[in-house]
Amino acid sequence: MRKLNKLLALLAATSATLVSFTSAAAEVNIYSARKEALIKPVLEKFTEETGIEVNLLTGKADALLARLNSEGENTPADLFLTVDAGALHRAVEANAFQAVNSDTIDSAVPAHFRSSDNLWFGLSLRARPIFYSPERVNPEELESYLSLADDKWNDRICIRSSNNLYNQSLVAALIEHHGAEKTEKWAENFVANFARKPVGGDRDQIKGVAFGVCDVAVANTYYFGHMLNSDDAEEREAAKKVKIFWPAQDQQGAHVNVSGIGVTKHAKNVEQAQKLIEFLVSEESQKWYAQANYEYPVREGVEWSETLQQWGDFKQDDIEMDILGENNGDAVRLMNRAGWR
Repeated sequence: MRKLNKLLALLAATSATLVSFTSAAAEVNIYSARKEALIKPVLEKFTEETGIEVNLLTGKADALLARLNSEGENTPADLFLTVDAGALHRAVEANAFQAVNSDTIDSAVPAHFRSSDNLWFGLSLRARPIFYSPERVNPEELESYLSLADDKWNDRICIRSSNNLYNQSLVAALIEHHGAEKTEKWAENFVANFARKPVGGDRDQIKGVAFGVCDVAVANTYYFGHMLNSDDAEEREAAKKVKIFWPAQDQQGAHVNVSGIGVTKHAKNVEQAQKLIEFLVSEESQKWYAQANYEYPVREGVEWSETLQQWGDFKQDDIEMDILGENNGDAVRLMNRAGWR
C-alpha cells in the first residue's frame, strides 16, 4: 500500500509539472509586416496579462506571404499581420488564412472592416485625405479626390508611385464608386497635374507641400501624426506648415484602409492566436493604437488621441475592405494606362 501511495504521489507530482510546463510554454507566433516598434508594446502587454509568449518575425508583406506559402504545413506562424486591404486580399487568394468565429471579435470590428468570411480582421484605420499648404491654397478650392483632376491643380500635386498599395486601394475604391471609365479619365488628368514624378513615401509628399515643391498631396494621416510628434525638429516644422482637408464629405467620404490580422491556415496555436486577436481589438488596445501610432481605432466608441482629435471629425468611406482587394488588379492596370508610374 505504501508503494502504491508513493506511486500515486509521484504521478500527481509529474502531472502537476507537465501542466505547469504546458502553461509556461503557451505561445503564439506572428509574421508581421508592421515594424516591431509599432506592435511590440501591445504584444508585451498581452503576454503580461495572459502569460502567453508572443514570438514576432517582421518583414515585408510579400516576402512574409511567400515564406508562409513555401513553409506550408511546417510553418511556425500562427498569425499573419499586414497593412492594406490589398495585401490582406493577396493572402486570402494564397489560401493563407483559416476562418475564426468569435463573438468578441465580431462585436468589436464592424463588418466592413473585416473579411466577409472571417478570414481576417481589421485592427486599425488609416485615413488617406488631402494635405495642403494654407499659404498657397484656400481650402474652399478643395472638394474631392476627383476634383484634383481639374486644370487649376496643374503642376501642383505630390503623391507616391502607383506601386504603392495605399494608392492602389484608393483607386480601387474610386472604381467601385464611380465606375472604371470615369476613374480612368480622372487618373489621366490627375497624373497630368503632378508637380514631379512620384518619388519617396508619404512623408516625402507632405514635405513636398511644406517646402513648396507642390501645393497639395495625398497621404496617410498616421505619417502626419508621427511627423508632428517627431524627435526630428525639421519633420515637426515641415508638418506645421501643412493642413488636412477631408475630401468627398458630401459624397462617399474620405478613403480609409486597415491594418489587419488573420490566423494562418496551418496554425499550431489556434486558441492562443484567437485570444491575441480578441486582445488587439479590445478597448484598451484600440486606445493604444490611437495614442501611439496616430491611427484610428476600428472599434467604435474608443477615445481618439489628442492628435487625432485636433484633425476633427470626418465622414469615412464605409466601402467593404474586401472590395479594395477584389478591384486591385483593375486599379493597377488602369493606373498603368493613365501613365501613373
